[in-house]
Amino acid sequence: MRARAAVPVEPGGSAWAGNAGAVLNALPHPVLLIDPDGRIAGANTAAEDFFQASVTVLARYDLERFAPFGSPLLNLLDQVRERGATVSEYRVDISSPRIGSERVVDIYASPVPEQPGSVTLMFLPRSVTEKIDRQLTHRSAARTVTGLAAMLAHEIKNPLSGIRGAAELLETDAEPADKALTQLIQEETDRIVGLVDRMEVFADERPVQREPVNIHVVLERVKTIARTGFARNIRIVEEYDPSLPPVYANRDQLVQVFLNLLKNAAEAIGSARDGEIMLKTAFRPGIRMAVPGSRSKVSLPLEFSVTDNGPGVPEDLLPYLFDPFVTSKANGTGLGLALVAKIIGDHGGVIECESQPRRTTFRLLMPAFTPQEGHEPAEDLK
Repeated sequence: MRARAAVPVEPGGSAWAGNAGAVLNALPHPVLLIDPDGRIAGANTAAEDFFQASVTVLARYDLERFAPFGSPLLNLLDQVRERGATVSEYRVDISSPRIGSERVVDIYASPVPEQPGSVTLMFLPRSVTEKIDRQLTHRSAARTVTGLAAMLAHEIKNPLSGIRGAAELLETDAEPADKALTQLIQEETDRIVGLVDRMEVFADERPVQREPVNIHVVLERVKTIARTGFARNIRIVEEYDPSLPPVYANRDQLVQVFLNLLKNAAEAIGSARDGEIMLKTAFRPGIRMAVPGSRSKVSLPLEFSVTDNGPGVPEDLLPYLFDPFVTSKANGTGLGLALVAKIIGDHGGVIECESQPRRTTFRLLMPAFTPQEGHEPAEDLK
């Protein structure tokens, strides 16, 4: 690649002058200007954040430096120049050591008529759309368990009662050696009935009774239960935003959700001496989604997270973590996180998991409550 002087750019942001530069810097999506030689001639503020480099540094290099080997990103430039028209590529992984991992984006490449051979690239990170996709998948999985639970309750619980009763009758006249077998039959039938009872929760399709809930009161109760039981030897750290508005939710169900998440975190940490769980609340500009019981889309500006320093979730398990019967525990049922996903979905919220060794985070985005709208979630919080 032949060397040439870097294109002069203005500090903070842009090779585009005047109003165009101001508009581009206001965009939340990364935008790059690539010159005919493949060098970065301009970048907006979002691009500086995305590529973790100032526009001055970016302008020193070819785009190839920031793209992984064999990336379709470089082919897009050639296609745009050949066609003289916009070309789009979806779900492109541009992760690299220079810009970080898990960088999956949609790319829109367009020619610049005023500068022949130059191309603008706009990147749309897929984090928000992936959250929505995963949430829809979780809801579909919950509906699958709903049908299965209804079938099991009818087809399995009644015969199990008969089996258990027969085992009790046999036990009265059984030899001592055989009594162990009849007791085993009873214990196993009780275990299966308990599993079916847990699954029947998924069949409850009644509307969630919601009200304004102080999330910090919920977390305090959950923390107290955890410290007196399964997390007694684990340090629990709090990082709260005290100015948060109430969450529009069912208090008891939120307690169930966070108890489940903390218990999972504690089990992941195990007996490690430096075990730590962080509870965090924050106000974020939320994505907008359709919420059951509301005719309009609502904002999800409340972010709650549970982070542990355990070994992390296996990478091959991560995409299916909220599916029913998926678990990494030897004696787990795989229903706990599926139920958490159902509860959050019933609230119109989103749950996701990010995991790497010694840092696993379950993040929830939830709707807020505003008195002006009665008991309806806020339509657009800023």
